[in-house]
Amino acid sequence: MHVIYGGTFDPIHHGHLRLAVELRERLGVPEVSLMPCHVPPHRDQPGATSEQRVALLKLAIADEPGLALDDRELGRDGASYTAETLRQVRAELGPHEPLTMVLGTDSFAGFDRWQEWQRIPELAHIVVVRRPGPGLAPGSVPERLLQERRVDSVEALYGAPCGHILELDPPLLDISATGVRERILSGRSPRYLLPDSVWQEIRHRRLYGA
Repeated sequence: MHVIYGGTFDPIHHGHLRLAVELRERLGVPEVSLMPCHVPPHRDQPGATSEQRVALLKLAIADEPGLALDDRELGRDGASYTAETLRQVRAELGPHEPLTMVLGTDSFAGFDRWQEWQRIPELAHIVVVRRPGPGLAPGSVPERLLQERRVDSVEALYGAPCGHILELDPPLLDISATGVRERILSGRSPRYLLPDSVWQEIRHRRLYGA
């Protein structure tokens, strides 16, 4: 099974990395691909460029063979659309290999506003990572989609190439990229919230107001 964990990673921090390791172990895969988006269509522009975010991500996963970088979205012009990316990955994997993408509950709550969202379950499974917050609105399109496609085991993902939704509730580190950026901008130390190699590179490049 091929697992994609996408995000802005602005910057990559221990919350992202710990979740990626949890996913690798829970899903029983040898590797999880971290996929930074180029221009996120549903949020503000990143505080660092695509090249800078990738450089930080490479440093963060350098000593972890179970985490890989997939930077395919950075070669595109314009916004990064998940359906387009999944079509490309599916073409590489073939029709039978299970393909899984990872979302937080907060992102999945707005899933029906994504471009070509109806196509996404036809290309990949979805793992929804439960996050603190209100959850899915009762009667909403994402809530109905979850009810229609929900499975209760990881094994079910291996039994089909796409189409299922699995909820996971792994332990999450309460770290946000926004909080890291704000801490750096205000002159406070973000150490131990992100890898030392990443913090050193942020200071070297003077990113986020460092």
